[in-house]
Amino acid sequence: MFKRFLLCTLVAIAPLFLKAQEPVTDASAARKISDVTEQEDPYLWLEDVTGEKSLEWVRARNEKTQQHFESTEQFQQLQADLLKILDSDERIPFISKAGDYYYNFWRDKDHARGIWRRTTLEQYRQDEPEWDVLLDLDALAAEEDENWVWDGASILRPDYDLALIGLSRGGADASVTREFDLRSREFVDGGFVRPEAKGNISWIDRDTVFVYTDFGEGTLTSSGYPRIAKLWRRGTPLEKAEVVYEGKPEDMYIAAYHDDSPGFERNFVSRTLAFYNDELYLRRDGGQLVKIEAPNSANKGVFHEYLMIELREPWEVGGQTYAAGSLLVTDFEAFLQGKREFDVAFEPTENTSLASYAPTKDHLILNVLEDVKNRIYVLTPGEDGWQRRPLEGAPPIGTVSVRPVDADESNAYWMTSSDYLSPTTLFYGEIGGQPEQLKQLTPMYDASGLEVSQHFATSQDGTRVPYFMVAASDLKFNGDNPTLLYGYGGFEISLTPGYSAGVGRAWTSQGGVYVVANIRGGGEYGPRWHQAALKQNRLRAYEDFAAVAQDLARRNVTRPEKLGIQGGSNGGLLVGNMVAIYPELFHAAVCQVPLLDMRRYHLLLAGASWMAEYGDPDSAGEWDFIQTYSPYQNIKEDVEYPAVLFTTSTRDDRVHPGHARKMMALMEAQGHDVSYYENIEGGHGGAANNKQRAYMQALAYSFLRERLFGATP
Repeated sequence: MFKRFLLCTLVAIAPLFLKAQEPVTDASAARKISDVTEQEDPYLWLEDVTGEKSLEWVRARNEKTQQHFESTEQFQQLQADLLKILDSDERIPFISKAGDYYYNFWRDKDHARGIWRRTTLEQYRQDEPEWDVLLDLDALAAEEDENWVWDGASILRPDYDLALIGLSRGGADASVTREFDLRSREFVDGGFVRPEAKGNISWIDRDTVFVYTDFGEGTLTSSGYPRIAKLWRRGTPLEKAEVVYEGKPEDMYIAAYHDDSPGFERNFVSRTLAFYNDELYLRRDGGQLVKIEAPNSANKGVFHEYLMIELREPWEVGGQTYAAGSLLVTDFEAFLQGKREFDVAFEPTENTSLASYAPTKDHLILNVLEDVKNRIYVLTPGEDGWQRRPLEGAPPIGTVSVRPVDADESNAYWMTSSDYLSPTTLFYGEIGGQPEQLKQLTPMYDASGLEVSQHFATSQDGTRVPYFMVAASDLKFNGDNPTLLYGYGGFEISLTPGYSAGVGRAWTSQGGVYVVANIRGGGEYGPRWHQAALKQNRLRAYEDFAAVAQDLARRNVTRPEKLGIQGGSNGGLLVGNMVAIYPELFHAAVCQVPLLDMRRYHLLLAGASWMAEYGDPDSAGEWDFIQTYSPYQNIKEDVEYPAVLFTTSTRDDRVHPGHARKMMALMEAQGHDVSYYENIEGGHGGAANNKQRAYMQALAYSFLRERLFGATP
C-alpha cells in the first residue's frame, strides 16, 4: 500500500467532503437558508443528540418496534442465525505483516469486543493457527468500565516493539490513541496519549510522532476535523508540540505522516480541502514544505523512487493531455526538479476504470474494473517503459482484490476473491508464480439453486446502468417475486459482487431476489460516473435507481407491491429520495443511518465536509437544486408512501441521528406507515459489536419479509 494519507471510510460507509462557503448574494436570501426556526421545523429539538427529551422520544419508538418484532419465534431464530454467522470461527482471520509477525483483530462469541493477536506465516498456513494475544479489548473495557471499540493500530519500525492503538467509545469517529508496548503487553506509562477527538497520531521514530487532533478552541475545521498538525516529542506536554502545518477553518482535514520505507524515509503533510481536492507537501528535514505540483483533484502517492498520479480530470502538462481516470508514473525526484515526463500506467476506456493500484518491491499491481468486474494486471518497469501482463492465477470471475504483503521487501501479495454466491477465498502469492490458496470461508447458507446475472437498465437520459441480480436459477418471471434492491450512488464508491452470508441466510435462500444497482455517483466507471451525479446533477443517481426498479418490472421479475429497497448513509439519502420522489415504485424501504434534511445537513456534525458532493444550502442559488433532493422537505401528507423502517445510532458522530429522528417524526405525524429503531451506541456503522449488528440486521430483514412476503422470516 502507498504510505499516504487517505481519508475515507467504507462500507459504506461514506467518505467525507467539504466546500468553502460562498456568500449569499441574493437580497431575498439575507437570512441563510439553513437558519431554521422551531416554527418552521417543529422537530428541530430532536437534533439534541443526548437530550433527555430526545432520548425519551427515541426509547418510546424503539419499544414499539421491539415489541412488534421481538416477540416472534421467527425473529429470534433469524437473529440467532445471524449472530452465529458473525461469531463463527469459520471466518477468515485476515492479517497484515509487521516485522516477522502477522497481525489480526478478531471478534467472536467469546470476544464480543475483540482481541488483537499475532502469529507467524507458518502457523497461519495451518487450519488452526496458534495465536499470541496482545490485547483483550473485553478485559480492558471491563477494567476501565468503558465501551471501547477497536480503532486500529500502527506498529513502529524497525524494532516493531511499540504500537499506537486507537480506541473509540461506542464506535464513534472520535477516538483516543495510546502507546502500547508489545513486549510487556501493557500501555506505556507516560507514553504518547492523544485525548478523545477526531484525528490521529503517526510514528516518525520511537521518540517523535506527528499528531493532528483537537488542540483546543479554534483548532478544528468547520467540519470538526483537525486543522493543525504538530510534531510531538516524547516527554513533552502535548501543548508544547511544534506546529508543522496550520490549515484554514474552511479546510476539511489536515494531517502529517512519515514514510518509513528503508532508504526512502520522508515526511509528508496533507491538506484536504474536500474529498478529491487535496494538496500534498514533502516536508524537508529543516521543516520546509515543498508542494507536489499536481492537480488538487488527483490522488497523489509516493512509493520508493516513484510518484503516482491518478487523474480525476484531464491534465495538460509537458505538451501532452492526459485523460481523466488515467494513472501516471514518474520519477519523484525528477518531478520535484521540474521534469514532467510520465509513463501512462493505465488509461480508461468506455467500459473500464481503475479500481485500485498497489506497488510491490519491483512491480505495480493494477486492479481494473471492466463493466464492474475485476481484472488484475502486473506492470514491470523496463528500458522500454512499463510492461503489462495479467496476474497469474487471478480468478476470471467475481470480485478480486490484491494487496502487497510487504511492499518494501518483497513481491509477495495477498489476493481475495468472492462473489454473491462464492465464499471469500484468500490466496498468498509471489509475482511470477501461481498463488497458493490459504483460507476459504465456510459456506454460511445453502446457495444451491441460486445464480448471479448482470443486466443493464436504461436511465431517463439514455445512460446504460448496470445491475447485478441474485435469484433462483428456475425463477418464474411472473412479477410475483419478493425483491430487495440495494444501492449507494455516491463519493465514487463502487459496489462490486461480494459474499454476504447475512443476505444469503435472511433473503436469497428464503426465496427473495437480491439486486444491487451500480448507479451514477459511484465509481464503477471511474471519475466520470461519480461526477455525473454531483450537486445539481444529483437527481441522475435517483433516476438510475428508478430505471433499475422499472427494468425489474419490465422483465417481470417483480412488481411495486413486491419490491423493497435498502441503503445506508449516502445510501440512506438515496432511499429517502426514492420514497419521496418515486413512491409508486416500491412497497417497503429500509433507510439506515441516513442523511435526509439537506437544508441543515452541513450544520450537523461532519456534514460540512460533504458540500462538494451535494452543494451548500447557504450559497446563492444552490438551495434551488438541493431542495429537489432533500427528502425531509419533500414529504407530503396526502401522498401514499411505501412503508419505511428508519434505523440510526445515537453514537453516530458522522451522520447526525437527527436526520432519521426528524423524518420519522414528520412522517409519523402525517399518518404514514413508518417504524423506527435507534441503537444507543455503535457509531456510523450502527452497531458496536456482533450482537448489536445481528439485531439490526434481523430487524431490517424481518421488516422487509413482513411487507414483501407477508410474514416475518
